[in-house]
Amino acid sequence: MMLFWREMTVERMLSGDGIHTETENVDFLSPFLETKCKTQCQTDSICFPSVLFSRSLAIGHQYSSLGTQPILCGSIPGLVPKQLRFCRNYVEIMPSVAEGVKIGIQECQHQFRGRRWNCTTVNDSLAIFGPVLDKATRESAFVHAIASAGVAFAVTRSCAEGSATICGCDTRHKGSPGEGWKWGGCSEDVEFGSMVSREFADARENRPDARSAMNRHNNEAGRTSIIELMHLKCKCHGLSGSCEVKTCWWSQPDFRVIGDYLKDKYDSASEMVVEKHRESRGWVETLRPKYNFFKAPTEKDLVYYENSPNFCEPNPETGSFGTRDRICNVTSHGIDGCDLLCCGRGHNTRTEKRKEKCHCIFHWCCYVRCQECIRVYDVHTCK
Repeated sequence: MMLFWREMTVERMLSGDGIHTETENVDFLSPFLETKCKTQCQTDSICFPSVLFSRSLAIGHQYSSLGTQPILCGSIPGLVPKQLRFCRNYVEIMPSVAEGVKIGIQECQHQFRGRRWNCTTVNDSLAIFGPVLDKATRESAFVHAIASAGVAFAVTRSCAEGSATICGCDTRHKGSPGEGWKWGGCSEDVEFGSMVSREFADARENRPDARSAMNRHNNEAGRTSIIELMHLKCKCHGLSGSCEVKTCWWSQPDFRVIGDYLKDKYDSASEMVVEKHRESRGWVETLRPKYNFFKAPTEKDLVYYENSPNFCEPNPETGSFGTRDRICNVTSHGIDGCDLLCCGRGHNTRTEKRKEKCHCIFHWCCYVRCQECIRVYDVHTCK
């Protein structure tokens, strides 16, 4: 009941102007941050082209420094009316929305760094991932989930740090204190962060078709992952660390933990089929599990209904860049190994000399002095 009341309260706060919230018939991830990266990410570097959240989050390339300069909501391309009203009414949390998108893409590239599709972003297209997200695949499911989670995470953290005046700590402690401790500190208000993510990221997903239903489900799965992984943090108070008094508060996990969790959900994502039926508003598409002998997906699981390309060869229609020249692990039998990553084409080996710090010695007090060594490494790349 508390969660329901909270949802209704935030809904009124964010949409309190009484204007209807119908949106255009478009998809998730559109405009946000600028990139100076190469077309294909071969490292853990982040690529942010002029478009972010194709069909949901939208902020233009001129906002690569979002958070340090004034935000002119009217000049942001791609925002639908509901998002534009949100931006104008709550401009102080827009830097957190942008930061959430950034960490979501960053985590995507980390989680997929050793796979054929490595969350590649492009800088010459209005869609940050190119055509990859046009299909209702596992990859689309993961990107929607991790990006929505990123927005909820960043807004929640920003509120707890006092960066915005419209939000703060969560004063509803969700239970009685345990033995030997009491509530204190600043519990992070993940419900508010989730509401912001839902209002903004889901603004375009109002169509009665299967893709919109899939996007809404995966967006919510991403936000739910944070709630599932919330944990207590505690601090001791007393003379010489005696812990006479211990105060505890609810905290979000590191975003890497959320990324690992959603990557597991990607690996076990449920394949669905599309069903059409007529309602009073017309034809509506819904999703149901393709295989009845598997457990039906819950709100925590990711869903998809189209198969992924193999990403072995370049294909502009699917957005695949192929795996040629990708670095592979010659000792691995997994997807990052040269056999699988290179799709059976074989690999090349070259040697690289790298300068590294070595023979480091700590000197009292207080600095470390190192020598510089040259080491030779074998680097294996796909043919």
